[in-house]
Amino acid sequence: MPSKRTRLDRFISAKLTINRRGVKLMLAQNRIWVDGCLAISVQQTIDAFSFVQVDGQTLQDNQPRYLMLHKPIGVVSATKDDQHRTILDLLPENQRAGLHMVGRLDRYTSGLMLLTNDGRWSRHLTAPESKVSKTYHVTLQNPLNEDYISAFQQGMHFAYEDIITRPAQLQILSEFDALVTLQEGKYHQIKRMFGRFRNPVVKLHRQSIGNLALDPALAPGESRALSQQELKHISTVHPRCEIASELASLPVQPTL
Repeated sequence: MPSKRTRLDRFISAKLTINRRGVKLMLAQNRIWVDGCLAISVQQTIDAFSFVQVDGQTLQDNQPRYLMLHKPIGVVSATKDDQHRTILDLLPENQRAGLHMVGRLDRYTSGLMLLTNDGRWSRHLTAPESKVSKTYHVTLQNPLNEDYISAFQQGMHFAYEDIITRPAQLQILSEFDALVTLQEGKYHQIKRMFGRFRNPVVKLHRQSIGNLALDPALAPGESRALSQQELKHISTVHPRCEIASELASLPVQPTL
């Protein structure tokens, strides 16, 4: 479901077929509630998942969905593919509607994937300025050494895109295994970074996104809903009532 945003007065005006002056009067009379909070401005922005009530009547109550999924090797990060099994194919058919993926993993990478119908949430998690980290367990063909750590930390120049990767953290676990933590996801980035050492990646598995780790109880192909606690761990978006309080201090422009 798209998270289309609109002004509160426009939404209520359309829903109740009244003019926006009438909405302003309702607001002054404390008759409008958004997400369990008294509305504080006709200019307040709502989206497809805002819970809106007027005089106790519910005008909108769409439910966002947030899932974690254990992606197996061989499944493609797509909603439809003529040749390969897709992420959505792993879900029961009656649970697929409206869902999209938060980022991608290539066909030969396994691990944590997130799915949602909340576009605002997924954009927040994938935006570069959010700096949400992702941690991968990597198994290499050749032995590792300390030179890898400094090279990943310094960043690497990718000539094809003419970019320098952000500093990445590499922790050596054993002779052939490491944890790599990134705050970006360039095309085949981890494989290309190890490629600078002519060290092929044998296995790549995403363990976590931000503070959210893949549930070890989930077998490859299985999924479950995120708990409220997990949502708080992974998202830094303030609760909507806090946003409303901040907006209350802003000057209100006249509504026509």
